[in-house]
This record gives sequence, C-alpha cells and structure tokens, in this order.
Amino acid sequence: MRTLVLGGIRSGKSRWAEEAIATALPAGEPVRYLAPGPPGSDDAAWAHRVAAHRDRRPAHWSTVENTDLAAELRGSPGTPTLVDDLGGWLTGTLDRNRAWEDDSAAGAVRDTVDDAVAAIGAFGATLVLVTPEVGLAVVPATPAGRKFADELGELNQRVAQLCDRVVLVVAGQALPIKAPLG
Repeated sequence: MRTLVLGGIRSGKSRWAEEAIATALPAGEPVRYLAPGPPGSDDAAWAHRVAAHRDRRPAHWSTVENTDLAAELRGSPGTPTLVDDLGGWLTGTLDRNRAWEDDSAAGAVRDTVDDAVAAIGAFGATLVLVTPEVGLAVVPATPAGRKFADELGELNQRVAQLCDRVVLVVAGQALPIKAPLG
C-alpha cells in the first residue's frame, strides 16, 4: 500500500507517517527511512530538527540519505520505506539543475520528476511518502517561490493519484483525503 501524507510545517506529518508505517507492519519489521533532501547545512536549528527526527525512530529502522529517489526505490522494491520528504527532494532537484531561475533546465527537472513518479508507481512494498502541502499558503512573492509551489503542487497531485491512501495532517490530526478501496 502507498500512502501520501501532506501537511504544513510542524503539522505533525512526519510523526504521523512514522506511526502509520510502524502500525502497518509486524512488530520489529525493518523499515528503510529514506531522506532524499539536500545534504545538511551549517544551520544548527535545522541540525537539531533532523536529530530529533532521527532520535525518535526505532533502532531496527535504517536511514538512507540519498537524493536519487528513483534509484533508491528501484534498488530495494521489497523493503517497507518511509520517504521524508518530497519537498526537500524537489528542492535538491531544482538546485542540482540550477532551475530556480533558468527555464532551460525545465526538461531535466521534468525527467527527474517523471522518473521518481514512475518508481513510486512501481514500488511493491509498503510505502509512506511525506510532503509539504503548498496549496493552503499565499502565492509566493518571488519567482523561485512560485516555481517551487507550482512544481510541488503538481508532484503532489501525481503522487496522490498513485497512492491508495492520502491524508492531510493538521495539528497532529490526520484528515482522510483518499481512502483505500475495499
């Protein structure tokens, strides 16, 4: 089963996703925690947030930090996986392609996104994907901000189509958007 978990900053989406995958599997079953965002920075507050996420994960979970989301999913298609998060991955993809203000990079970004979406659709094990919901915010004032919101909004729609379940987390509470059939 594939689950997409949307939410705002500090909404509780990561914690909810961690609990969702843990309860979907037999106790003690290994989970791969895939962090596909750009490498850490010198920001101490960000490092603290990352450490807090890491500290609350069970010891039997493995953490993989790799920006090649499609390759990671294809490399272990039978391993239950939590991806946190698609917004960070998209930011890294835009950075690597220098696409923030260069429209000529749109094709490379689109190819990378298409590849990741295909890998998500082909993934065979339990998969929980975390992503920011950008549709509830004001329209960004900068071209780069609008590009990110547009690209992430489209990515979220495509991934939601592939998922059996979609939830929106607000204040730690999950609101069902799409439920599994049957």
